[in-house]
Amino acid sequence: MSLMDLYECCELCPRMCQVDRTRGEHGQCGEGATVRLSTICPHFGEEPSFSGTRGSGTIFFSGCACGCFFCQNHQISLAHSGRTLSPAELARDAKALLGKGVHNLNLVTADHFLPHVVQLCRALRRNGISVPVLFNCSGYARPEMISLLAQEAIDVFLPDFKFADAALAEECMGDSSYPELALAAIETMYEHKGPLKPWDPSGQIPADSGVLVRHLVLPGRIDNSFAVLAAVHEKLGPDLPLSIMSQFRPTPSCAERGVFRRPVTKEEYEQVCDFAEILGFTHVYTQPEFGDRAFLPDFDREEPFRGNARDH
Repeated sequence: MSLMDLYECCELCPRMCQVDRTRGEHGQCGEGATVRLSTICPHFGEEPSFSGTRGSGTIFFSGCACGCFFCQNHQISLAHSGRTLSPAELARDAKALLGKGVHNLNLVTADHFLPHVVQLCRALRRNGISVPVLFNCSGYARPEMISLLAQEAIDVFLPDFKFADAALAEECMGDSSYPELALAAIETMYEHKGPLKPWDPSGQIPADSGVLVRHLVLPGRIDNSFAVLAAVHEKLGPDLPLSIMSQFRPTPSCAERGVFRRPVTKEEYEQVCDFAEILGFTHVYTQPEFGDRAFLPDFDREEPFRGNARDH
């Protein structure tokens, strides 16, 4: 069976839509069987372990199986902005990106294009390209698919763990089972790859393997953040590397729904970071400056991140 056959009755993500994407049917991710993406660029807005000194070679894929209404990448994850590429064109553009000297290949929200991801990584390695490949994802994944990626394609997993509160997950992305599913997926990632290494917050030595879990603190919901930290601590221990993010900004959907209509406060964020310290986590990225607005994306621009245009 070809990897591409997985699109015929799609069960790539926990939604298990079982649609035939090869015939133009769309499930929750909103995408067919032809890969689509928005932007390919050296990106300097990731954690120093990934951006390093020369940037992370980032490919932003269109669509998303998770579908959080507040997503900062909503133009591509929810509105499906993007362009279609053949596998050969994807490999060509990835090689061109790597030719710019970036530290890694960073695949953002690519889980619903898993067959293309594996095919791309195989093609690069056949051509002698061994740069680390990052899987930058929502955490909403099937362990079986994570194992396939770990064995065939991915060196570094960079999952979110968004919700430990089932009701909040249902409200934000329509699946109350997200907490247990994401935790199982992250545990599988960790079993395959272990903690992120090397750990160098200066960015001088970028990471080339392992797992780092991201968590975005939501305004008024630090109870969820406490539960997220407690859950990963109980399951994987204090040596799991974390990135606790304060960069939330309200999107148009937040105003429409009447929720999350403000940024996180300094006090809220500090309480979450203090709790991570109490739990004893040893490797933690924090965002005390609440994110750089120059890295708030606008995917209608040729360069979505103004911060990438700086002289690095």
